[in-house]
Parts: sequence; structure tokens; C-alpha cells
Amino acid sequence: MNMEEAANRAEEILDGTMGAIEPPVTWGRGPSSEPICTDFKNDATGGGEVTRRRLALTIISAERRGSFLGVVERYWKKSGYTIKSVRNHPENPAIFASTSDGFGLSLEVGYKGQVFLDVGSPCVSKSEVPDPPADPHSSELPPNPNDPKDPMAEGPWGLPYLTSDFWSAKSAPEPSGNSLPSTSSQ
Repeated sequence: MNMEEAANRAEEILDGTMGAIEPPVTWGRGPSSEPICTDFKNDATGGGEVTRRRLALTIISAERRGSFLGVVERYWKKSGYTIKSVRNHPENPAIFASTSDGFGLSLEVGYKGQVFLDVGSPCVSKSEVPDPPADPHSSELPPNPNDPKDPMAEGPWGLPYLTSDFWSAKSAPEPSGNSLPSTSSQ
């Protein structure tokens, strides 16, 4: 596999993960990176890695973050990915996983509820790497109303600002399925 193929594979993993989230969340693309691979002496090996990133523009409330991470964790397991660790932090939870072909995945909640989804490749053959595809919906989004004095309010890593009736709700989600006994009499 070369770096271009690794970038395409990372995009497939990101798209699959985002597609598994219902109701859908609006995402923006974070910066891509293509560092060189080094050996134990920090000498270049002639290979490279590719990292692709997405940032949720939809507000995921503190009350819904556990459910959000649970949806992603179930999708990753269903896809055959190995869950490496889960960070059960009340404000900054995260899930880390890997694929059978060596890609590393992370879903992390950061500063003021920012949600980052990253996929990094293993060391692969060096090649040209195309820029990530443009966001098809970016021109349709309303401007970000976050406080411009906040250093994290601008740029590709801006704070989430779009709302979802489900993901932005300030209450925990109801259990799914018919797990509660019926109260009607026969």
C-alpha cells in the first residue's frame, strides 16, 4: 500500500463511521498530515504515514456523549475493528481502535465538547497524497456564531455550533426497544 491508497482507505473508514451515526451529525474536515516514517534512531525509512481528520460541527451535549461514543464503538466492533482502549472521562471521553490492516482510529471529545474523529495509517510506501475531498456542504452552512475572542472559535478546529434535536439535547436518551413492561391491562 502506498500513501495515496492509505489516504483513500482512511477516507473510507471516516465515511463509514460517520454514516453509522443516526441521526446524522454535520462534520468538517480537519487538517490532513503525511509525516515520514522513522526508525528507532529517528532516521527516515523511506515510507510515510497518512492521517485524515474530521471535526463534528454539530453540538453533542454532555448528556448525549456516552450514547454518541457507544454508537461509534458498536459500529467499529461490527466492522471488525479492535477496541484498544476507552477513556471514561466525564468531560473528555474517547475511544481508540485499530483495523486489521494497521490503521489507528480515535474518537475524542475535547475542549468545550469538540468531537474529533481521526484515522491514521501504518507506515506505507511513500507517494504523492492528494488533498482530502472538499466538503460538499460547506458553502451551505450558517456562519459560526461562537465567541470570536475564543482562540478555538475559528479555523478548521472551531467549536461546534450546529444543533440537533437529538444529539444536542440536554437530557439522556430514552432506552431503545420495548424493554419496559406494558402497563395496559388485558
